[in-house]
Amino acid sequence: MKRILLSSLAVILFAASAFARTDGDQAAKPSDSGSSTTAAAPASSTAKKAPVAESSSVTPATAATTPAASAPVQQQKSESSSTNPPAASQTQTAVATVSSDSTEESAGAATFSHSDTQSDQDDQSPLYFRIGGAEFSPLGFLDATSVFRSTDVGSGIGTSFGSIPFNGASPAGQLTELRFSAQNSRLGMKIDADPGGDLKVRGYVETDFLGNAATNLQIGSHPDTLRMRLYWVDVHKGKVEVLAGQSWSMMTPNRIGISPMPGDLFYTQDMDTNYQVGLVWLRTPGFRLVLHPNDNIAWGFALEDPEQQNGGVVTYPTGFNDNQVDENGNGGGSKTPNKGPDIISKLAFDTHPNGGGRNFHIEVAGVYRAFRLNTVGLGNVTTSAGGGSLNMNLELVKNFHLIFDSFWSDGGGRYIFQLGPDFAVNVNSAGNFVPSPIHADSGIGGFEYTMNKSLLYAYYGGAYFGRDFIATAGTGGTTTYTGYGYPGSANSNNRTIQEPTIGLVQTFWKNPKYGDIKLITQISYLSRNPWADTATSATGSNPGGAPSAHLGMAFADLRFDLP
Repeated sequence: MKRILLSSLAVILFAASAFARTDGDQAAKPSDSGSSTTAAAPASSTAKKAPVAESSSVTPATAATTPAASAPVQQQKSESSSTNPPAASQTQTAVATVSSDSTEESAGAATFSHSDTQSDQDDQSPLYFRIGGAEFSPLGFLDATSVFRSTDVGSGIGTSFGSIPFNGASPAGQLTELRFSAQNSRLGMKIDADPGGDLKVRGYVETDFLGNAATNLQIGSHPDTLRMRLYWVDVHKGKVEVLAGQSWSMMTPNRIGISPMPGDLFYTQDMDTNYQVGLVWLRTPGFRLVLHPNDNIAWGFALEDPEQQNGGVVTYPTGFNDNQVDENGNGGGSKTPNKGPDIISKLAFDTHPNGGGRNFHIEVAGVYRAFRLNTVGLGNVTTSAGGGSLNMNLELVKNFHLIFDSFWSDGGGRYIFQLGPDFAVNVNSAGNFVPSPIHADSGIGGFEYTMNKSLLYAYYGGAYFGRDFIATAGTGGTTTYTGYGYPGSANSNNRTIQEPTIGLVQTFWKNPKYGDIKLITQISYLSRNPWADTATSATGSNPGGAPSAHLGMAFADLRFDLP
């Protein structure tokens, strides 16, 4: 009876993933819950080993079956890893076969075989089923999250880092906040096919419940909305890998290679569903090509969905139509006239990507962007922008990883969780509106240390945004400003945002057949410094003139991982 129930659950999850293919919902922007994307995803691509083992995806030819060096499992974001099912020649816990022909569909034609002995079943995990030559592995976890904040951010379980309130600016700055939520729970499916030779195909879909929320979400039934996080297919043949669909941006730091699997990416162990200040990341549609000259080196190229955005914090010159820029809804989506895709390249080096020693992962990445604006009667003006990253994830001693991520850009605000704008708008001598990319930098330093069933982590992250404005003298000695960060600008014109974090992931129970139960904790302190003196800000005042806003917060999350 247990096996029948598990098999039925697998079919239901597969049907849900198939239905998601026809869903027209647009994935919420990186942060949701007022906020963003949620915490991480199902782990890496290889078989589950000890709690400290994380493995790479379908990338290098040998990586699909060999555990990686003892990189800490991305516990917060990734489910206890999605393991590779046994070979087709082995007995299987549940094998589903579906038959149909060109003239007739057989509804409910799935049949299941239960020929395993009890000892065979004890050794097999996780649950998966087969349709034709493809193996379907359900994945996910169940979360019960609580968060306490020292001021009322009002953004759900994902923190709005760029708008934490000043203590004297409003009641929100003097009120604490407490929330419970199950929104970060995850459902997904991994589909693997091996057509033959050195050709391998993987499909991946992942969802959470942080979609666009009803206005009465917190009042009654908490009808959290299902949302697409990831949906991609990856084809790997020999030394060449091609991916298409919605994945983590190639600019997101990797732990291993240039793998698209969530467990092979670094987006912290934080429970905050907006992750950590300073992290460079997007989840976005795109196409990528990755070359694997050998097991240690990967070189990737990507075309990703563009979006010129300013977040509603830039003051524009008179006559400028801001529908040309995504202002968090105004002119967003398909209305923004992007010039072309963001073009990304990444080169990654790993000393021991397939295990056998302590892995040192080092990568460099760059992104090219193009911003275009129109002036009625004068035509279009395009400005180039871009940035680069240097990232390292080094296992200095067994199970201890030192982490360093950095990003420098002109016009890269979108990649720093949109905490700052991409560009200001100037006017040239011919009267054209001209995009002027704003300097934006970010970085994270920290460590992760796994000890038996405990994972201790700490990070320090920060983001910096430059100022770009024009002052125009008026009559009577007055001065008018346009741009970002000018004297007297709104306190949403942030100069720096910083966040130190410490946390512990404690696994209480784990069984390869049934999953695991863990407690994830996080304590963080946020500070936000705008360019203007907040005591004399042009938009409101801050009694006492505090130069920055501060916030303390603590998360606790009880998680059950599927096997």
